[in-house]
This record gives sequence, structure tokens and C-alpha cells, in this order.
Amino acid sequence: MDFFARNVRRLAGLWLIFLMVGGVNAEEPEWTRYVGVRKLDIADRTVQANAHGAVGDGQTLNTAAIQAAIDACAAQGGGKVVFDKGDYLTGSVFLKSNVQLHIGEGVRLLGSQRLEDYPEIHTRVAGVEMLWPAALVNVIGQRNAAVTGSGIIDGQGKPFWDAYWALRKEYEPKKLRWIVDYDAKRPRTLLVDGCWDILIEDITFQRAGFWTVHILYSSYVTVDGITVQNNIGGHGPSTDGIDIDSSSWILVQNADIDCNDDNFCIKSGRDWDGLRINRPTEYVLIQNCVSRRGGGLITFGSETSGGMRHIMARNLRAHGTKVGIRFKSARNRGGVVEDIHLRNITMDSVGVAVEITPNWNPSYSYSELPEGYDYRTLPDHWRVMLEPVVPAQRGIPTFKGIYIDQVNCRNARRAIFADGLAENPLRDFHFSDVYIRAQEAGKIQHAKDWTFEKVTLEAADGKPLTMTNTDNVKL
Repeated sequence: MDFFARNVRRLAGLWLIFLMVGGVNAEEPEWTRYVGVRKLDIADRTVQANAHGAVGDGQTLNTAAIQAAIDACAAQGGGKVVFDKGDYLTGSVFLKSNVQLHIGEGVRLLGSQRLEDYPEIHTRVAGVEMLWPAALVNVIGQRNAAVTGSGIIDGQGKPFWDAYWALRKEYEPKKLRWIVDYDAKRPRTLLVDGCWDILIEDITFQRAGFWTVHILYSSYVTVDGITVQNNIGGHGPSTDGIDIDSSSWILVQNADIDCNDDNFCIKSGRDWDGLRINRPTEYVLIQNCVSRRGGGLITFGSETSGGMRHIMARNLRAHGTKVGIRFKSARNRGGVVEDIHLRNITMDSVGVAVEITPNWNPSYSYSELPEGYDYRTLPDHWRVMLEPVVPAQRGIPTFKGIYIDQVNCRNARRAIFADGLAENPLRDFHFSDVYIRAQEAGKIQHAKDWTFEKVTLEAADGKPLTMTNTDNVKL
């Protein structure tokens, strides 16, 4: 899509916001004007992947041919790499600066189902830096590049899902749940790592082996109009939709995500390794999006070590998502999550409308080496995961300055579940113009200085919201 068309769509989105909130918001943060691609300048040149040997028969492995087309395009000063209609089987390919990988209508990139077709690279996965298979499509250390088109990128992830479940079945009796996700190596579908001015637009992603779109250590990235369909032929573990990880000035809009973990997720590193890097995710705008099945419409965490701030999510809808608004971390994770604005959110048939827990999933979150292992012979990433956070207080996460308004939720199982820490309560949460109808109201524990204005919770069981160990929290 050219520059004019992209901005027409962006203006249409702004007009939708105007209509939905009743006018221009005088409190609109200034920074929201500067998120996303600043300028995309792709040369008017086309390179045909088929001319470099790509065959769209769904069986020929096209990794080398597609990479040759990308390299040739970059060598000529950039342009657009295109395909004849067909199904193109491929392993990892690496996009370069000034190149637009265009997956047009009638074109499918099919991810290889052999792990050896994804070379290992140094990257961050689930908050920890380690060697891990490259993604299907990689944009690493580049600028002014794009992945676009109305075609499909299908990760064909089921063999990787099956391998994960088999390893988890083996590891859990050994008390190794905390390392399963790091030992079961699975390729992401699209990785943007260490980049500037990158556009991802209109693509349909299917059946990711692991996370679908991972934006890591990057700035000025736009994700616009994508569709994620990861629940085809099964429910893949950890098939997040979009993960924004220690990145800044990011725009995500007009996305429709059906996955089997968090739909839109903000991350910034895990435990000792995340605190070592200490890079926040900040200046992020997510708007005009839909989540279907998945773990969370909008999730902050659980990897919070680098902190998160200056984030706005607005005009979002959830249909059948496990959790709507979700904050999660752990006692060894650390980080400050603050200045978060969640506005104009509609939810139907979700599990929990609002969930906040800084002690999430202990069997996964806390690394402990069982007896019978020699620390000296452990893989490097095991030792990183086992590195203690010292002093322990550094690992206590903070959630504060959260603003949630214009929320309408029906048919939820629970309205609110907020379970803070005695030593660091959940502080300064502000709810306004909120209506939630649920089976039960839920609970708030270890919280301080919460405000509620025009908030209605209707619980089918007739019981009120339970509040314990709270200070200045009144509904």
C-alpha cells in the first residue's frame, strides 16, 4: 500500500475514534502523534521471486530462492519482492533494508515443518536472551522495510505444538515446568529485531509455531490491518498474536487476532536477564482491534523486568477471550508498569474482565533446580534462568497509574480479580464509565488508592466485590 493509501486509512481510524468517544479528547497524550513508521521510502522496482527459482507448488523448499530475490532487490537499491500465485514452502528468510516483501492475493508462504530449516540465532525469547531458531520471516538490524499484501503466511506449526506438549509431559513430573518453554524450540512467524521504520500490513498469519509477530528492541514500527488465525487444526501453545517487547514508538491498529495465548501483549524482559538489559517498552498505541480466542485481549507481562510506560489501548473488542484486560508478573521479575491508558473497550463472553496478579503462574515463573542435576553441566540458558535476583526486593514488580475507562462487558465469568502483594500493593488504579455483567463480582486484595466513577458491576450470584487488605479503595 502506498503512502497516500496508508494515511487515508489512518485518518479513517482517527475519525472512528472521534465518533466513538464523542469528539476530540483534550487529554490526548502528545506522544500518540509520533508512533509508527515515520517514513517508508521503497524504490519503485519489482523483483520476481520466481525469476530467482521460487516454485509455488507447496512442496519445493524455496528458502534459497526467496533469499536470493531479497538479496538481489537490496543490491539494486531496494524495491518490492513479489511472487506469482501459488504456495511457497520455505524456511527462515531475512529481509533487508529498503526491501518490501509483498505476499499478494493468491500467494501463501508455508513454513517448513523441519526445525533444521530455521537456523539458530542469538535473540530474546519469552524475556530471556539465548540461542533460538530464527523466525520464518526475519527483519533484524534493518530500517525502511516492509512485509505487506493480502496473501497468507502460514507457519504450519502443528509439529512444533506436538513437540512442546511431549516435552512438557516429560518435564513436569521432574519439576521442570519453568524451563519447558525454553527447551522446546519453536519458530516464531515474523520477527522484527533491532529495527527502525518497519511496516507490517494486511497479511493474514496462520498456525504460528510459537509467537506470531514479535517486535523486539525496535522503534517506529507500524502493524496495520493484519489477521491472525492460529486455531486452525488445533490449539497451539504460546501462539501469541502480537508481542511488543522492549520497543518504543509502536503503532498497532485494525488487527483481528484469534490465537491460543495473549492476543496483544506488552513485554520487557524476564527476571535477572531482563533486569540486566533493563529496556522498557514505551510509547505504544494499540487501536481499533479485535481479539477472539486467546489468553488476553490486552496483556501487560508477564515479562515486566524492563518496565512499561506511556501506553494507550483504545477501541478494542473481545469475543470469547480468556481474559480482557490483564496485568501479570512475578516476585522475581521486577519492573514498573505505569501510565497505562485503556479506553473504550467492549467485551463479550470473556472469562475475567480485569485481572491483575504480580504472582502469576508460580510453576512457570519461579526457576528452581531439582535434585540430581549438576549446575556446572547445565545449558547456558538454564543457568541464566536460575540466576537469582539480588537483592530480592529488586524483583518485586510495581503496578501504578493505570486508567481504565469506557468499558462495557457482558457475559463474563468474573468481573475483577486483583491480587496484589502485601509488600507492594497495586496502586493508583482509576476506573470510570465501566459496566461489567458477570457470574461473580470477584475480589480486590492488597490495593491502595483506587478510584471508581460511574462503575457498575452486576453479579449473577448476587454477591458483592470482596475487598481485603485495601487502603482507600471504595466502590
